[in-house]
Amino acid sequence: MGTTESLIKRITACQICADRFAETATAHKPRPVPWFGPGARLLIVGQAPGMRVHMAGRPFADPSGDRLRDWLGITPDVFYDKTQIAIVPMAFCFPGYDAKGSDLPPPKICAQTWRDEVMATLAPDLTLVIGQYAQRWHLGADAKGGVTATVARWRDLPDGILPLPHPSWRNTGWLKRNPWFETDLIPHLRARVVEVLR
Repeated sequence: MGTTESLIKRITACQICADRFAETATAHKPRPVPWFGPGARLLIVGQAPGMRVHMAGRPFADPSGDRLRDWLGITPDVFYDKTQIAIVPMAFCFPGYDAKGSDLPPPKICAQTWRDEVMATLAPDLTLVIGQYAQRWHLGADAKGGVTATVARWRDLPDGILPLPHPSWRNTGWLKRNPWFETDLIPHLRARVVEVLR
């Protein structure tokens, strides 16, 4: 398998979706954004980078990242410290937009190609699974009924894993409809993050 550093280099050089991305509305080239290192105690699993992350070359470099860092109660310096936090989405590249301007789903081939090898390098104390794709992969049968139902069952899931909705500002309405998320889950999340990163 090689070292973590060599794995990151191979992911960074990956072009398996070049033809797929060329056919999207954005017609962009692959730009994998691997963000992990050995020893990270917190693992954040999202869907795939958005356009801003594609341009910036680092994960959650957008308003969604601001909201996520607020949920976690941490600063950008801590968030981007690979010795503490690994950020491993279900696809490492921005998948592009469809003809209507919506984000395309993460290509399955990315997880099929890289996920097992990446996960073998990590041993987090806490894993945050954001959105349906991450929840289906990491929770399997426990990710039933959609994101809302899965997040609502957070107390019943195995210790060491917490499901979250996507921190996109498009989900502001979801947060208003589900006030328990901010009153119950967020305080628990912040306490667990402090515990894990101390």
